[in-house]
Amino acid sequence: MNLMKGLVAAATVFMAVGAHAVAADELPDLQGRTVVAVTENAYAPLNFADPKTGEGIGWEYDAFNEIAKRLNMNLEWRLSSWDTMIEAVRQGQFDVGMDGITINEERKKRVDFSDPYMRSEMFMLVRADENRFSDAATFAEQEDLLVGAQPGTTNFYTAVYEVLDGDENNQRIRLFETFGASVMALRSADVDTVLMDATSARGYMGASPDSFKVVGGPLGSEDFGFIFTPGSDLVAPVNAAIASMREDGTLEALNRKWFYEYNASH
Repeated sequence: MNLMKGLVAAATVFMAVGAHAVAADELPDLQGRTVVAVTENAYAPLNFADPKTGEGIGWEYDAFNEIAKRLNMNLEWRLSSWDTMIEAVRQGQFDVGMDGITINEERKKRVDFSDPYMRSEMFMLVRADENRFSDAATFAEQEDLLVGAQPGTTNFYTAVYEVLDGDENNQRIRLFETFGASVMALRSADVDTVLMDATSARGYMGASPDSFKVVGGPLGSEDFGFIFTPGSDLVAPVNAAIASMREDGTLEALNRKWFYEYNASH
């Protein structure tokens, strides 16, 4: 299964398992309540800085700005590094966080999650001229090959348990402070692959088609959700807004904008 088929298949399944539809005129009215949202600006095309203006843009920005509009929220955006974001939301420093955050049981112990807003599959991004391996198995066989990852992310754990030997201290994993830094290391041949969800892989390939490609098939699927301070009363209204955006085609329109149209124009 190639990247496009994986993305389409994941999106189809996600749409099929979505929450019950809620009409926009039935959504809660939060009466202009100020909500502080946080992201990283380092995970294209979900969130990143516009190279022309420096402004934060991406799928998640558009989605949550639309949620705020539908719920009558006054949204304030902040930035945080990935390694502190979840804990900062848990402590209430921010009301909601997003950074392509995979919903899993361990994180549910620390923060509350929205319903999934996107489902994606993990793929191996490599340099466009890579010919030493063609999938996870042939990568794992060659002990001199390295994978770049950001610690504590789904990308890291997929590399450990789906590609390598299950040892989280495996020396074949090179750790980077940001996701973008790991991709730069791949470009400069400091590592040989970076694992990422299909949506982000498509974003990097669209932005630099002569630099990157994907090899092998999907390495599992993941659901992304917005995170909230435990017990937050924002979860139910946001879930209702997500459902309404799924029902009226807004989520699919955002997929087209950021995974097809944006890449085609840049």
